[in-house]
Amino acid sequence: MAVQSQRMTVEEFDQFVAQPENADRLFEYIGGEVIEAVSNQRASAIAYRLGVFIGMYLLENQVGGVATGADGGYVIAGERYIPDIAFVSAARQTEPSDRAYSPITPDLAVEVLSPSNTPHEMRVKVVNYLSVGTTVWVVDPDRQQVEVYVPGQPVRKLGLDGVLDGGDVLPGFSVAVREIFQA
Repeated sequence: MAVQSQRMTVEEFDQFVAQPENADRLFEYIGGEVIEAVSNQRASAIAYRLGVFIGMYLLENQVGGVATGADGGYVIAGERYIPDIAFVSAARQTEPSDRAYSPITPDLAVEVLSPSNTPHEMRVKVVNYLSVGTTVWVVDPDRQQVEVYVPGQPVRKLGLDGVLDGGDVLPGFSVAVREIFQA
């Protein structure tokens, strides 16, 4: 849902989110528009479950870096995004940033679709993530599929019988897509 019908600059957005009345709200800046990041319990539960799998992989394999959940923001191609899950390797970032939107782009961004996501805003986000070298997993609860976007490669669509792997970002990570959607 757009918070403001007029377009604003990124500087105006940064001032807008810094206002005290917005302290407990999450906003993204996509294509010049302010979007309040509103999810639902279903999308949140799926993101949490996938985050647990990623977190266990990071712990078991002693992979350093920074993993964030649905309130960790990033500057992506000049915009401000809050992916449901993100990971930045230790080679690029060893400690979490104290900024609302980290200037270090994630190696992996996971976006779990919720009713407030529009196809247009998701296309813009995927293109911008790819432009900065970020791998993107778009998780669709309704279709029970995961779309895997890797810079320079064709998109892969994985259904319930597929296996999601970490590719070059999380080598050795894998989880059955069916596991992501189990209640």
